[in-house]
Amino acid sequence: MLNYNGKLIPTTSHFINQDNRGLRYGDSLFETIRVVNSKIYFWEDHYLRLMASMRILRMEIPMSFTMEYLENQILETIASNSLEDSATRIRFTVFRNDGGLYAPETNDISYIIEAKQLENTFFMISEEAYEVELFKDFYVNPDMLSTLKTNNKVLNVVGSIFAKENGYQNCLLLNNQKMVVEALNGNLFLVSGKTIKTPPKSEGCLNGILRKKLIDILGKLEGYTFQEASISPFELQKADELFITNAIVGIQPITKYRKKNFANTVAKDLIGKLNAAARLG
Repeated sequence: MLNYNGKLIPTTSHFINQDNRGLRYGDSLFETIRVVNSKIYFWEDHYLRLMASMRILRMEIPMSFTMEYLENQILETIASNSLEDSATRIRFTVFRNDGGLYAPETNDISYIIEAKQLENTFFMISEEAYEVELFKDFYVNPDMLSTLKTNNKVLNVVGSIFAKENGYQNCLLLNNQKMVVEALNGNLFLVSGKTIKTPPKSEGCLNGILRKKLIDILGKLEGYTFQEASISPFELQKADELFITNAIVGIQPITKYRKKNFANTVAKDLIGKLNAAARLG
């Protein structure tokens, strides 16, 4: 079952047609959310990001879109799929309603909530090989639109095809200043000694929820120095560790980039702290 505008319907239902603006123009936003045993991880952060993104795209936010209402809609969708006692991946999609060409006839919106079971209850550190390469066919624009989680993900799609065709598990994206911005599916952190850094949002990286949470955690830890600073491609092979963050996996260590193999010591140290923050948040 999925949730379409508050109504639970079978996933096989035909409820979107060729006039859908998400399909026609990518006029849409989405949140990918982890829910464990009916607890929504970092729900306030996801909610506030969605509201801020809708305002930036000039979408009309319904009066009913309170935190409590949308939380209930998510939990009802999970219950309709008998996933109340499981780890669940939620995709919450918002799109502007049909009508118009580039200029919409209305700023009113509709939404879809999808639920899919996840394997792991906790964020886990994978020990499997995870090799990345730079994707240089297309670049990220360092502007506010790039920081939003919109449905305009063609760059990520062709980058993922490139990775698959060349035997990589992921690729790192560059902006048009040739600085490293993020991975195809998450934010990038670089560890050098006791210094940990991630590109600032001004570079064009996604305003990631796990990025925000990890920055909060690092700001309270002794023993590490945290920086939001540009990362050049030359720094990658000099790093001690590289890892990717997103709301579903948590922390994904990169094990190899070109001729450099990386450890995952800091990633392992942080994953427990991230799990604790998820349970409390």
